[in-house]
Amino acid sequence: MNNTIKEVIIKESKELEHISNTLDYQKVTELCDLLVKCKGNIFITGCGTSAMAAKKAVHTLNVINQKAFYLNPSDAVHGELGAVSANDIVIFISKGGNTKELTSFIKNVKDKQAYMVAVTENESSVIASNSDLIIKVKVEAEADQFNMLATSSTLAVISLFDGIAVTLINKEKFNKKEFLGNHPSGAVGERLKEENMK
Repeated sequence: MNNTIKEVIIKESKELEHISNTLDYQKVTELCDLLVKCKGNIFITGCGTSAMAAKKAVHTLNVINQKAFYLNPSDAVHGELGAVSANDIVIFISKGGNTKELTSFIKNVKDKQAYMVAVTENESSVIASNSDLIIKVKVEAEADQFNMLATSSTLAVISLFDGIAVTLINKEKFNKKEFLGNHPSGAVGERLKEENMK
């Protein structure tokens, strides 16, 4: 059992290294610039495990003062699309890029003239084909024996957005006082309070 767990961790770490060498950093930088300049809100959407990655990205962006919201696909087509406007950025996270729950409201997002971003491994997918910017995140293999469980690919997407968040901290000169204002509780909050008192 311990060997299996260790193997998975090693596989995932290798895939992160692979992603670090294959990402189109020019496009990632373009996304960073768009997020900084965004006059509206940032919406991130996804289904299944991609939804979990989207929620993690939303949380991290909110911590550093970027107004981000998770757009639930099922709620989106039942009225929540009313929150999306022309000043917004809508990021679609989808490994295959053809998820029906997501493709069902692409036209609505485009009609609202929001800027559309695809984070996917499939550049010829429906979502990618309709996006203004495509960030390709493709791992060589998932960590499970079937090469199907969204493991390494999900970790790669989360890592991408972690990198984006740290980049935005530098661009926006986000400081620890602001960090404390957004994150007053938990071990992080306590540490920030201690450092703020020095």
